[in-house]
Amino acid sequence: MDKAFVDQMKEKLISLKEEIVNNLMSESEDFENLVRDMDPKDLVDVAADDIDRKTLETLSTNDVKRLRLIDSALSRIKNERYGICMRCNKKIPRERLEAIPYALMCIDCKSSDERRNR
Repeated sequence: MDKAFVDQMKEKLISLKEEIVNNLMSESEDFENLVRDMDPKDLVDVAADDIDRKTLETLSTNDVKRLRLIDSALSRIKNERYGICMRCNKKIPRERLEAIPYALMCIDCKSSDERRNR
């Protein structure tokens, strides 16, 4: 995967994370207080793991899941594993990553996984 594309996806992931954190702050006073009480970190540095469990329970499950997927994708970028399917180790198509920048699996593996879980 070329560096320019990975950098573009990193920026997109950071932007998605900022959007989710800002939405959570506007929806939950507890979450807003928690983020404000933290060290003067950039909002992007607020990892899902830093947020206390009681607060997470009050938040949207989908938002928390997306935050964790985004954190995982950012970690894979750091470890140079971004864009590689977690199941088959093949490259995830660029188009899929553009649509879902935090995708863990290629389309074939994800489809297989979804069929199995029905």
